[in-house]
Amino acid sequence: MLPLWRIHRHVGMGGDQLVPALVGLDTDEAQGDRIRDARDGLYQKLIEEVAPFDDARELIADLKQCGFTTVLASSSPRQEIDHYLDLLDARELADGWTTNDDVEATKPEPDLVRAALEKAGTEEAVMIGDTPWDIEAARKAGVPTVTVITGGFCEQELRDAGAAAVYESVGELRGHLEEPPFV
Repeated sequence: MLPLWRIHRHVGMGGDQLVPALVGLDTDEAQGDRIRDARDGLYQKLIEEVAPFDDARELIADLKQCGFTTVLASSSPRQEIDHYLDLLDARELADGWTTNDDVEATKPEPDLVRAALEKAGTEEAVMIGDTPWDIEAARKAGVPTVTVITGGFCEQELRDAGAAAVYESVGELRGHLEEPPFV
């Protein structure tokens, strides 16, 4: 059994990166059925415990009201995205979303951010995330990242990783959408 702290330090990576990192394999070794089965089993156990952050749906609505195209960037499988969109009641609100079918590799690789940019039809964007993996993936794609302290990483860790701004909550972020790097 892995200690919780070790798992926590990798949360935010895509499953194709997370499981190999936790079991000590490089990603080339980890493409076997056994690793995929372990990843899928973990997600199936945890998906029912997922709940949207306070103000998450309202943030999407605020972004839309400010005139931003909003693409939800996830490397999860389609069935999980459908579950999350329903939980958030955001299917009609978001302009689009990504799934694992849209990428070769997940965070911290930039594929996910590039797929979201393509769906948004732009190269100019701001990523909203909550882990150093989000920041690294966005940086590799040339996109600044605004973060919220919801992913278990402290403000200093997010700043050290290169966050353009760090907010305590989604609600706090909502009050800063007319400030850099959004404008």
